[in-house]
Amino acid sequence: MQNITQILGRIDSWVWGPPLLILLVGTGIYLTIRLGLLQVFKLPLALKYVFSKDSESNAEGDVSSFGALCTALAATIGTGNIVGVATAIKTGGPGALFWMWVAAFFGMATKYGECLLSVKYRVTDENGQMSGGPMYYIERGLGIKWLAKAFSIFGIGVAFFGIGTFPQVNAIINSVKATFDIPIIITAAVITILVALVTLGGIKSIAKTAEVIVPFMVIFYVLGSLIILFMNIDQLPGVLSLVIKSAFTPTAATGGFLGAGVMLAIRSGVARGVFSNESGLGSAPIATAAAKTNSCAKQGLISMTGTFFDTIIVCTMTGLILILTGAWKGNVEGADMTTAAFGKGLPGAGEYIVTIGLIFFAFTTILGWNYYGERCAEYLFGVKGIKPYRYIFIVLVALGAFLKLDMIWILADIVNGLMAIPNLIALVGLSGVIAAETKIYFSQLKKDKKTLG
Repeated sequence: MQNITQILGRIDSWVWGPPLLILLVGTGIYLTIRLGLLQVFKLPLALKYVFSKDSESNAEGDVSSFGALCTALAATIGTGNIVGVATAIKTGGPGALFWMWVAAFFGMATKYGECLLSVKYRVTDENGQMSGGPMYYIERGLGIKWLAKAFSIFGIGVAFFGIGTFPQVNAIINSVKATFDIPIIITAAVITILVALVTLGGIKSIAKTAEVIVPFMVIFYVLGSLIILFMNIDQLPGVLSLVIKSAFTPTAATGGFLGAGVMLAIRSGVARGVFSNESGLGSAPIATAAAKTNSCAKQGLISMTGTFFDTIIVCTMTGLILILTGAWKGNVEGADMTTAAFGKGLPGAGEYIVTIGLIFFAFTTILGWNYYGERCAEYLFGVKGIKPYRYIFIVLVALGAFLKLDMIWILADIVNGLMAIPNLIALVGLSGVIAAETKIYFSQLKKDKKTLG
């Protein structure tokens, strides 16, 4: 087992080497420049769309724009926000949080672009459901079918062996065991049954569940985090200073922390940031394609807020509390490290905030990734591939409780990286389409305002 972990570790280092990190952040920088800092100047408008009543309920699509965003957020806000942030800071030091912010800032432009393309190039499958995502804009936009198939294969890999199953299930069962002392086998059985009940109903069932759970889980976790931060508000300037300083200078070994150079902080922050917000992976566009909308640019704006909510808000809360309480210097890691931090920050209640948050975060991620993998399976095998895919997914959820954590995270990293490559190639190749659709949308918006004015 140790040899397998070492081999996977070498593959992981190669996949997540400088070329992919440069491609991920570089694509975000390129789209940021080409779209004129859209994630800054159009964020208020995007947030307005998210929180306003859906005016396109009769448009073509399977679920509301908010339902599509919640499905994407269900898959996005997961263990990466609790376990992933802890892993990043434990490996790369406090500076990793800064590089998560950088990855998220440019990732917002990436998320906008990929979700815009998803709506533009979506199709209707044999069951009458909307299908879209990188496989469709790679095939129909770039005209490279083998690359679209490669993306779909990697997408199923991430759903089966990456973000979709093992890390989520592992995080839930360990957290529930530590906090409530419930046997692993019972938790695993309950998760498997609940996942089966929701996912066998398809996108509408998943979206309805996500619309209820996602807003609740985010508000619950953020409120708990804010209480801890306000109780220690005097320490926040020092924490923020340490984050920025550590981003550009090596962090010395202290306590259980072994020390980290700048490159390790960058790699940890960017890799875990991408694992958390999924910008550039091409996952969120698959859910976005199901949205009831007549405008690909408007849906791109709505989808862009997913990265903002996930990393700039939720991951930041976790990271600040890990540093504030000194838990990052301890000997525990993963969910245990975040649980220890919240327990110290809010004795008596903090542990329950993390455990309950983790249960909801991880469960909804499983649901979202079930749908992502399903759409990839449908692209490769047609609608006949959907049921076998769902059954295999449910079996893997059941098995996820019994795998070693180190191997799970390494495997998840590898398939995530492989999935991102075809999508990033498509984003660069279709950047002209993204820019043109954006220009058309905002020109029309300006005309409509003048007409109404």
